[in-house]
Amino acid sequence: MSGIQTDSNACNDGDALSGTTARQGCSKNSDYVDHDIAQLTNLRSGPHELLSRGVPGGKKLPVSTLKMLVGREGNYTGRGRFSLADCCHVLSRYLPVNGPWWVDRMQSRAYVSQFSADGSLFVAGFQQNHIRIYNVDKGWKIQKDILAKSLRWTITDTSLSPDQRFLVYSSLSSIVHIVNVGSAATESVANITEIHDGLDFSHDDYDDDDEDEDELGIFSVKFSTDGRELVAASSDKSIYVYDLEAKRPSLRIPAHKSDVNTVCFADETGHLIFSGSDDHLCKVWDRRCFVTKGKAAGVLMGHLEGITFIDSHGDGRYFISNGKDQTTKLWDIRKMSSNATCTPRLRFSDWDYRWMDYPTRARALKHLHDQSLATYKGHSVLRTLIRCYFSPAYSTGQKYIYTGSSDGSLYIYDLVTRALVARRHHHKAPVRDCSWHPFYPMIITSSWDGVIARWEFPGSNEEPSRWEPIREDHAFED
Repeated sequence: MSGIQTDSNACNDGDALSGTTARQGCSKNSDYVDHDIAQLTNLRSGPHELLSRGVPGGKKLPVSTLKMLVGREGNYTGRGRFSLADCCHVLSRYLPVNGPWWVDRMQSRAYVSQFSADGSLFVAGFQQNHIRIYNVDKGWKIQKDILAKSLRWTITDTSLSPDQRFLVYSSLSSIVHIVNVGSAATESVANITEIHDGLDFSHDDYDDDDEDEDELGIFSVKFSTDGRELVAASSDKSIYVYDLEAKRPSLRIPAHKSDVNTVCFADETGHLIFSGSDDHLCKVWDRRCFVTKGKAAGVLMGHLEGITFIDSHGDGRYFISNGKDQTTKLWDIRKMSSNATCTPRLRFSDWDYRWMDYPTRARALKHLHDQSLATYKGHSVLRTLIRCYFSPAYSTGQKYIYTGSSDGSLYIYDLVTRALVARRHHHKAPVRDCSWHPFYPMIITSSWDGVIARWEFPGSNEEPSRWEPIREDHAFED
């Protein structure tokens, strides 16, 4: 098949998936990510060399917390304190995998959920017009209970402004709504108790006769770091940038040949944008140097099926993507091409990820021109647009990659070794989104069973939640 080969060197993930505790990954050196990001990750999450010296010729083992504390008290490093990397090394050893304890349970599928940048708030969006904002510091008290307006099918995404005053939510519609979440009222019913202003992303000013405006839907929306712009991925194969001060789209990029499922700013500057589409491609866009309309700065090939989500490393260089080929991939934009030299043709014309399992014979296939740095396998990207993320910089040095899965589990991989270090299963339906607290060892999983579940280390004195979530009988869809 054009652009595809059998991956004969792929690790056998069967053993790693057999349990829910941390596992040792493949032991071959070839399984390690041999790239700058590996050294960067080790620098950010590794202990000082004076604390990590081993016995000559002996096996190098992780430095224990006790040894780290003894070294700090003995001032082995000459600093008299832990560096940020030392702290990350200690904290990253204690994965938030105990529990779970239920934060909430709704009679509706949970689609999106994220912590605020400072970890004080948590936002969860559900299919039946409902968004809840929880105050994490006040025992998960509901701070804002939002009943959304004019949804088509479901809430597809939410984004909290950097100052945490405003929330935007999107649907399969050209209108994205914005809510003032800093107001005193707890209940926010669209245009009844509070105004939910509509931000129109339709493109009347563009000459594009091939698209039906009624078909425009927003799959992903994100605030810029300065809070002045939104970037959105749409079903009309385009990326939109919306100017919140001018109250209109400032840029539309005909970006892909199919639905754009995910988009994000690459770093704090807002100049670079990453996008992923059902055309199997990840693209990089530089707003400073558009030569021709729709011309990407670069293209990255490697996925065999559509891209469901992209998360930036935050440095404008690296990002990860989840794909319907049941993989997460790590990318460096310095390896991108000027255009797609090879796009795999559809191999299984009757396969639909929304209600069918991935063909067994497809799991060994690999793109001949794969430009990714590493591939992570084990989780399942089916039924819906499953999301993946880098672990927090502050507490882990971004040492891990974690993702939801359609089998109702949370998966955590080591970025450098590619090993599956933890799998936690609790939900009875796909875990579409998950979020690691920016400072504490805590992960929240949100599932189509309506449950928002909290995983922690070391956990609480309460017994983990055990009641059976409601399971819907009909087929899952996006």
